[in-house]
Amino acid sequence: MLIRDLDRMFEDHARRSVADLGLTLPQATALRDLDTPLTMRELADIMCCEPSNVTFVIDRLADRGLVERRPHPTDRRAKMLALTVEGAALRERLLERAAQDAPLAHLGEEETARLCDALRAALESSRAVTG
Repeated sequence: MLIRDLDRMFEDHARRSVADLGLTLPQATALRDLDTPLTMRELADIMCCEPSNVTFVIDRLADRGLVERRPHPTDRRAKMLALTVEGAALRERLLERAAQDAPLAHLGEEETARLCDALRAALESSRAVTG
């Protein structure tokens, strides 16, 4: 129950953070994850979705001049996705906005460390069960 409530808080915060920038959550995720050039497949893997979904998102960002497709250095069939100057600037604004009033920003250093330890332990035990 607590994880679900926290997830909702994060999602609500994310929606508010990106709305003023004229982005959808998938577009904001793509901008965030394009800190270095990636192929469509690499970005889809990071975003945990199908390349066709990423194509739709990237097409919208490219239409706005935020992302460009470049030739892949070693694979003539593939394209690299890269932020334009405008895209990089918007990415910085997005990251700044996401950090403002974040759901866990009020936690102190010690509380944050304890939470991180608890989350790591949960992930490790889950991996051990499914691993």
